[in-house]
Amino acid sequence: MKAYVFPGQGAQFVGMGKDLYENSDLAKELFEKANDILGFRITDLMFEGTDEDLRQTNVTQPAIFLHSVILAKTLGDDFKPEMVAGHSLGEFSALVANGSLSFEDGLKLVSQRASAMQKACEIEPSTMAAIIGLDDETVVKICEEINEIVVPANFNCPGQLVISGSMKGIEIACEKLLEAGAKRALPLKVGGAFHSPLMEPARVELEEAIENTTFSTPICPVYQNVNAMPISNPDEIKKNLVSQLTAPVRFTQTMVNMIADGATLFTEVGPGKVIQGLVKKVDRKMETAGVDSFQG
Repeated sequence: MKAYVFPGQGAQFVGMGKDLYENSDLAKELFEKANDILGFRITDLMFEGTDEDLRQTNVTQPAIFLHSVILAKTLGDDFKPEMVAGHSLGEFSALVANGSLSFEDGLKLVSQRASAMQKACEIEPSTMAAIIGLDDETVVKICEEINEIVVPANFNCPGQLVISGSMKGIEIACEKLLEAGAKRALPLKVGGAFHSPLMEPARVELEEAIENTTFSTPICPVYQNVNAMPISNPDEIKKNLVSQLTAPVRFTQTMVNMIADGATLFTEVGPGKVIQGLVKKVDRKMETAGVDSFQG
């Protein structure tokens, strides 16, 4: 079965999507529509901006979404997903790709999500860190023992888990996790504690936006971040999408479940190759491919 997977924040690069814009009339039309919807020329920042421009959450999230979704649309009849998934923000790209959301509604929600997350980040300084070389159970247990806000945020692949929380919580956790045998504990360059209780204000704000958006029955199931299960019911998809902001991304389990359900090829659509690497960490024999530029 063909599984299509979509990257999340961190995959952005200056120049992303430019070849699409220049080589495909459909892509150009969709990018211009996006500029109108967002009220600023995100294409200028994507094609000729700086790394700093692209690191702003309200630019990063729509930029990655647009690159992924427009790329999928330019594949035409070659794009026949039998299952989809996305990492965090990538779940929105997956939902447009499988027909749950329209392009316009998907972009509006991503923009609202980015804005809500930015506001939540400004309420309390917070951050994230990648923990390498320690089993998930140990990381979860140590986080639970700390008297600060610090939680597992992204179960990325075996031996790689991202934690999220207050500045103090992350500092204490990194120290304790290194003592417990982690190979590395790397603070990430992010604006805040995504997928943690500190995102509650953003969750409340996004819930209203999602409730007021039409979701359709998709052409294939989406394996959602919060439970790693294949979902096709629009009401359930909505509920899980709201929960995603404060719940961990269960990506390891998502890939395990997709493979168990018959995935034979994982194609990553969008910038970078991060997800292909994660798939290989789960099953190095699994076939992976990437679509990151215009296929013409």
